[in-house]
Amino acid sequence: MSKFIATAAIKGARAIVAQAEDEVKKAIEKYGTDQRVAFTNTAYYLPTIYGLTGNKIETLGDMLPTIEHCKALVPEVPSDRLWLPYLGNALDAGMATLFAEELIEGVRSIGAASGTWPEKAPWGQYNGSIDDIQLRSWGIQLVDGRMPGFAAIVGTAKSTEVAVKIVRELQARGILIFLSAKSEGRDGKKSITDQLMEAGVELGYDTFTVPFGSDTISAVHALGFATRAALTFGGVKAGQAEDILLYNKYRSMAFVLALGEVDELKYATAAGAVSYGFPTIADTAIPNIYPNGLTIYEAVVSMPFDEIPGENDLERAEKLVQRCIEVRGLRIKVTKIPIPVAYGSAFEGERVRKDQLRVEFGGKRSQCFEYLRTVDSESIEDGKITLEGPDLDEVPDGAALNLAIVVDVAGRKMEKDFEPVLERQIHHFINGAEGIQHIGQRDIAWVRIAKSSTDKGFRIKHLGEILRARMLGEFGAIIQKVQVRLYTDPARVEEMLKVARQAYHERNVRLADMTDESVDTFYSCTLCQSFAPTHVCVVSPERLGLCGAYNWLDCKASYEINPSGPNKPIAKGRLIDPVKGIWEGSNEFVYNNSQRAIENVTLYSIMESPMTACGCFECIVMIIPEANGVMVVSREDSSMTPAGMTFSTLAGMAGGGLQTPGVMGVGKYYLTSKKFISAEGGMKRIVWMSSFLKESMPEELKAAAEREGDPELIDKIADERSVTTVEELLAWLEEKGHPALTMDPLF
Repeated sequence: MSKFIATAAIKGARAIVAQAEDEVKKAIEKYGTDQRVAFTNTAYYLPTIYGLTGNKIETLGDMLPTIEHCKALVPEVPSDRLWLPYLGNALDAGMATLFAEELIEGVRSIGAASGTWPEKAPWGQYNGSIDDIQLRSWGIQLVDGRMPGFAAIVGTAKSTEVAVKIVRELQARGILIFLSAKSEGRDGKKSITDQLMEAGVELGYDTFTVPFGSDTISAVHALGFATRAALTFGGVKAGQAEDILLYNKYRSMAFVLALGEVDELKYATAAGAVSYGFPTIADTAIPNIYPNGLTIYEAVVSMPFDEIPGENDLERAEKLVQRCIEVRGLRIKVTKIPIPVAYGSAFEGERVRKDQLRVEFGGKRSQCFEYLRTVDSESIEDGKITLEGPDLDEVPDGAALNLAIVVDVAGRKMEKDFEPVLERQIHHFINGAEGIQHIGQRDIAWVRIAKSSTDKGFRIKHLGEILRARMLGEFGAIIQKVQVRLYTDPARVEEMLKVARQAYHERNVRLADMTDESVDTFYSCTLCQSFAPTHVCVVSPERLGLCGAYNWLDCKASYEINPSGPNKPIAKGRLIDPVKGIWEGSNEFVYNNSQRAIENVTLYSIMESPMTACGCFECIVMIIPEANGVMVVSREDSSMTPAGMTFSTLAGMAGGGLQTPGVMGVGKYYLTSKKFISAEGGMKRIVWMSSFLKESMPEELKAAAEREGDPELIDKIADERSVTTVEELLAWLEEKGHPALTMDPLF
């Protein structure tokens, strides 16, 4: 460990701990020790402190012991006369720094909640910590590789153009980006957030580019995010500091990119990040710290920006990003696509708003659908992309056109069962283009294209270029030819829509006719084990994966496409209990593939050995004993539930590979299955449900209620708009005559 870095880190720690103590004491004088403190929509209190120490900070008074702990952690500044091994001291200083920064952010959150926080952030309201709902929303992308890791950018780039280039390079690789701080003496003392806003770059959750604040202190939220990832997906408990740090070293592929001057506080914060296994790469001249066991490769790397080889600053920025990726060891999937706009999974959440709109397809004003089919190899011309009808440059701004996307594929290993799996990827593939928004699938797709993209030369045929490149890149093992036909001519769109809808119907009938009893094989999904090592999904025809992304046919096709992948066949074997859904084969598979942590699993019961979850579930089902039923909370719902907990708090009980009787994570369409907690009476047990579910799948819920013999059941189920306490729920159920009140007791 460099003596210079250790000295700077310790000095920075001493200063920030003193600042934290001062701010906490002033806040107590103003608000009192009982003043509530919380980061919005997270169940992990102040997460870095909670995760690493186990201390729950809920009030200002709760902060005082942590202040004393910070003061005890900070060592003396190294002597000029004595050479010591500075690593341990620097790491202690780093931890004290993170705790102190989080305490300060906790104090700031009081002002932010009341609208009196002194800093008015230019990107809108105080951002603060990433909420738990968003953390879990990103979970599936973190584990399937679409989001390889995250970058915490601290400081100011050399120029606005360099800032944009760095972010675009990271976005193109699907890397999540956190922004904080500024650097004195660079670009008029702007923060990188200021630079990006000046260039019109869209910030926020949708584009994987999240600003935390304009000072270094706010960077602690990136470490809080990492801590919560371990608590959420890794099955790690609060207070297990070593396990949290090791989890992040090997599973959360993050790094710090320090732009501009590295002052003492930044050195101290970087020391905290190094404890997590996250290296720091700086674009200024600072001492290097080579591999020492804390990080996988180097711990600190200096790359003075003007000394990076390159013809111009944009080339240097690209090489800086590439070096960051190498130092952390990220695995990046990038497919070069011949289109005139940037491309990467970071653009998947991008929104094209009305004032940005050039043309839209689908939605309320026109028809848009997508259909992928297998054809004979002789009848397809690989790479052929055709358009019938007007193109983007032939219609006025804001126009609404019909669009049919028909993808023909051929390959010796291609099967019809694979068609819906590949077709579902159209959403992700198209959404990866800058300035292109894609929502929905099948015949309810909706595509919007921004003026900025058409100004760069983007045309409808480029959708075909994207689909061909990505299909061959991702599924080259089973397909060798891809041809794309695009139609905007209304008559041709209508003609092809009839063909597509017939295929959709045939697919639906096939899956609808399948039952758990009609097959002798279930499938596993261990995709999320990179985050939750003891979790195994068991997917059957009547129970889809908890993330909602994989049903039985999808897993079957996935296994045939990639036998060594996360989806493997499970021979059901001997039936142990037909009511609870217990098979010898599924128990054996789960036991052997959960690090022998889970011995038994039921597919149809919430009360006995329910299936585990990682954290990517669409919904949480939990019993409400007083109502003799269960509630279902959607991931999109941040409101209070009758259980006295929000989704974020409940998720800590359901996720991380834990098996908790009475609580489980599920995919939302499992609610409509005949096997949904059928051991406890099925759908009639639902007494409360997030309104989002009622509004997003009304026809499916209505059909399931009719199947259960109670067509009015959905109207008898309460939601957060009318009921938030058990007392209100019981009154509601009595008034509506809900069947759960007369069913057998759950206990």
